[in-house]
Amino acid sequence: MTAIQISNVQKRYKSLQALGGVSLSIEEGEFFGLLGPNGAGKTTLISIIAGLNRADAGTVQIHGHDVVSDFRAARRKLGVVPQELVFDPFFTVRETLRLQSGYFGLPNNDKWIDEVMENLDLTNKADTNMRALSGGMKRRVLVAQALVHKPPVIVLDEPTAGVDVELRQTLWKFISRLNREGHTIVLTTHYLEEAQAMCKRVAMLKAGQVVALDTMSSLIRKVAGSQLIVHLKAGDIPDDLRHLVLHAEPVDSGKKYSLKVNEYSEVEQILARLRANGAVIDEMQLQQADLEDIFLQIMEKGAL
Repeated sequence: MTAIQISNVQKRYKSLQALGGVSLSIEEGEFFGLLGPNGAGKTTLISIIAGLNRADAGTVQIHGHDVVSDFRAARRKLGVVPQELVFDPFFTVRETLRLQSGYFGLPNNDKWIDEVMENLDLTNKADTNMRALSGGMKRRVLVAQALVHKPPVIVLDEPTAGVDVELRQTLWKFISRLNREGHTIVLTTHYLEEAQAMCKRVAMLKAGQVVALDTMSSLIRKVAGSQLIVHLKAGDIPDDLRHLVLHAEPVDSGKKYSLKVNEYSEVEQILARLRANGAVIDEMQLQQADLEDIFLQIMEKGAL
């Protein structure tokens, strides 16, 4: 079954085209990454999925329920952890979670609330007022609120932004368990190492458009391959090697380039051409590409 079906979703804010016809399907039980730079349209898309915003065109369905025409059923299938820290300062942690349960018609939900709090290390803060919690603890409560009704689809919008290592480990352990139990997870994050470790498939947005959509392993194989990273303290890349340049940046003394390498035998050929062109290599390294390399390449090119 398709967990989330997004079809030609468009959204404009005056002169800004936030989403320009986004279409993608997220299957039930997936751990899916939604990535992109600031302003790419990720939060706008999540707001439309959650029913907090309406698309100008296109449709979104959650487990077959349209988020506009069948919004009650769609909301019950969805739990969203927002990027912003939003909380009611008049309640304790337990009261906050009981209130959230009540929104979904679950008045006797303490057993699950206790389990969620235990898994997020909130048990010893259960009777603490929300105002007295640290930012990291408030973030844990936001995650707990999204989970109180056991939604089959969970959307995490920058869930570990500004939090400590302990919370990250606790959160991912619990979320991974929920995913193994069949919950669909959609993650947006700027911590690309988290996305690479957790997600099986990713979509990348740029300027409101999907510019890449594939499995993690396929993206690494098709886009990046291995990379030869060279720090040149003198000279430059010859013209006939320019097509191999994946990324370039100035450094303290010279320039650093990442060049695509399909086979190890190409390395000596590249080094020979650099020497012949008068380049002086200060440092070099051969490494397998990761998600950050792929992200930079796709954002620079604009599409896969």
